[in-house]
Amino acid sequence: MSFTEKFANTYKRLLPTPFTIAVILTLLTFVLAYVFTKPTEKGALEYIADLGGFWENGLWNDGKGGLYFAFQMMLMLVLGHIIALSKLVSFIIDRLLSPCTNTANTAFVVTFTTILVSLFNWGLGLIFGAILARKVGEKFNQLGQQLNYPLIGAAAYVGLMVWHGGISGSAPIKAAEEGNLKALIGDMPGVDIANLPNRVGMDETIFSGMNITVILMLLIIVPALMYLAGKRAFQFDRLPEPIKPKPVNKEKHEGAERLDHSFSFSLIIGLLILFYAFYKAVILPESFSLNFLNPNFINLTLLGFALLLHTSIAKFIDAAGHAISGATGILLQFPLYFGILGLMVGSGLITQISDAFVSISTTGSFPIYSFFSAGLVNVFVPSGGGQWAVQGPIIIASAQELGVSYPKAIMALSYGDQLTNMIQPFWALPLLGITGLKAKDILPYTLLLFLAGLLIFLVGLLLF
Repeated sequence: MSFTEKFANTYKRLLPTPFTIAVILTLLTFVLAYVFTKPTEKGALEYIADLGGFWENGLWNDGKGGLYFAFQMMLMLVLGHIIALSKLVSFIIDRLLSPCTNTANTAFVVTFTTILVSLFNWGLGLIFGAILARKVGEKFNQLGQQLNYPLIGAAAYVGLMVWHGGISGSAPIKAAEEGNLKALIGDMPGVDIANLPNRVGMDETIFSGMNITVILMLLIIVPALMYLAGKRAFQFDRLPEPIKPKPVNKEKHEGAERLDHSFSFSLIIGLLILFYAFYKAVILPESFSLNFLNPNFINLTLLGFALLLHTSIAKFIDAAGHAISGATGILLQFPLYFGILGLMVGSGLITQISDAFVSISTTGSFPIYSFFSAGLVNVFVPSGGGQWAVQGPIIIASAQELGVSYPKAIMALSYGDQLTNMIQPFWALPLLGITGLKAKDILPYTLLLFLAGLLIFLVGLLLF
């Protein structure tokens, strides 16, 4: 048995399900909050009750950073999945299977293409990679060839390590909104609100020289690393069976029901939605900027493309029925992580974590410490938007105090947030549902991706 096999088997035995991880993190946060934030004047039971209140407030948070954001993310994931199930995307995926003749080649193809798609949209990238990985598994199953399927599943998850540096990244998108930084800071003491920029444009964050360099390193180094891992990977004995296509319904439709199956109607609605989104984002504003790239705009365009690509509302709804199951984990676990967030904010634990990193920072080291603190917080709160809402004020205030570039501070938070997705399996839930893999199958290989990403992001932050 190779070292890779021994390590993977050990890792699998130690790892529970993602939901259990969320429960354990909740209990751990309770303990940490109690130990590090309990006021001396309060009794034990009284403060435990306070912590319970913080947790419950976070659990049912109905603000823009809470259940509203959760619904945005679920919709983004479902619409991305619907598009990935369309004939055009299936055609593209089938073409990508041609060079997939062994584990190494397949790992390279899946990693490279998933990174590219995820830089456009995290939800589409996650589902695109998952379906590509499953199609590969089905192909090798039919041919009776050997394949390290967990490695391919990990390659399909790599998009969650690059998404926050792409055009759907929550922190850069929110920072690009007019007045977001000042609203984010609010009445935080010690901050010179008047000297805060009104916005930080995406040309300074996503399209900066630093981030473009980081993206190029990711596109070159990570697929090559997964190719090399595929050369030494072991065979997996549980490959997926091909999904039988649904029989074509030749039933004639009458009356208003014809609208459900009309290509023309679906085409018109899809084009109208896309035209409205384009008009509002590009034509209506007096000057063009990239600050229109927010979750609502992305969901609107995904909806328009989903209706176009599925050629009828009936097919769109049928695809939605398949896609919605991938959002089950978000529906069940997001409230738990909002509860953790409520605990960390209400008790002040998150401020203590960030302040601890800031207190040992200098102008040169601050982006590095912000990167690590964001990675640590993401383990407890795997939500880029939620993390920006809570940790963003501390990052921006500290950047002002230390004289650090705001765009670099924002990207340091983004890199840290996305990196630890490779060791926090929450966002892997849709992928696991589609591929039939388990979290403990892919995590030995996502740990390898974590180490590669750690090196690349640190180099990017240190060079610029």
